[in-house]
Order: sequence, then C-alpha cells, then structure tokens
Amino acid sequence: MNRINSFPPIVDKDSQILILGSVPGVKSLEMQQYYAHPQNQFWKILFHLFDEAFSLDYQERIDLLKENKIALWDVIESCERKGSLDTEIKNEIDNNVPQLIKNHPNIKIIFCNGQKSYKNLLKILGKNFKIPIKVLPSTSPLHTVKFEEKLESWKVIVDLLKK
Repeated sequence: MNRINSFPPIVDKDSQILILGSVPGVKSLEMQQYYAHPQNQFWKILFHLFDEAFSLDYQERIDLLKENKIALWDVIESCERKGSLDTEIKNEIDNNVPQLIKNHPNIKIIFCNGQKSYKNLLKILGKNFKIPIKVLPSTSPLHTVKFEEKLESWKVIVDLLKK
C-alpha cells in the first residue's frame, strides 16, 4: 500500500481560524490542491459563506481563505490508504498542530471538517487544550447530508468573524 502525504498548511500571520481536514483524497493528491474532488462541497460552502462568486481557480480559492483570516491544514501528515475513505486510513503520523498554533498565535478557534479530523485532533491535543474546537459536518460527498444543512452548520465561521 502506498504512503500518502498531506500538503503544507495554508496559513499566514493574520489567520484567526484554523480548519482541519483528515488527509487529502486521491483527486486532491493528483491535483496537488486541497479539496479538489468536484463533489466535495468545501469550496462551494466557503464561497457561499463569504458571498463570493464560485471559482475553480485554486489561487482564488487560497486568496478567499487568506482574505477571511482562515488557515487550512490536515491533522494527518502521512498515512497508508486505499482510495479516499477515512475508514481506510492506516499507520497514520500526525501533523504538528500544536506547533502551527504556537507559531500563529492569532488563531483563536479550530474547526474540524468531519469526525475523523476531530478524533485525531483530540488525540494530538488532549482534552484540556486552550483553543475552542468545533466539529462541522464533513464536506465529503460521502457525508450525505444536504448541502443546505451543511452550509447552515458552517455559518458559525462567518458569525465568529463578525464578532
């Protein structure tokens, strides 16, 4: 089984929110882009949240994150996995999320894109971590909640930025 690696974080000194996925899927690895699978609703949700015209251009997607003070990364640095299912992940090595947060002290909250990233994050950080952690419904097409329901849950990010 092949070992796969996550991407470097998208983060800068202004980042206040950290969104964590588990590890890139097959299409994302092929394209070398976060959430590249056309059925994954991550980018669609973010463009909706910030009332921006949807774009397939990856640089515009990264710009949207940075303009809205959002950092993006995965909890898993590398693992073995057949296909793209989180349930197929084996022999994982964690990303150093505590170090990222230490290096970017403006990060005030962490949102996990789905349960796998949340469970792994709790393993990495432990229960008494000082930054709030919230789980959002996975944007994966395998998480078959309606788009509108996912979008409603993800609105907490915009509400937080308005404060």
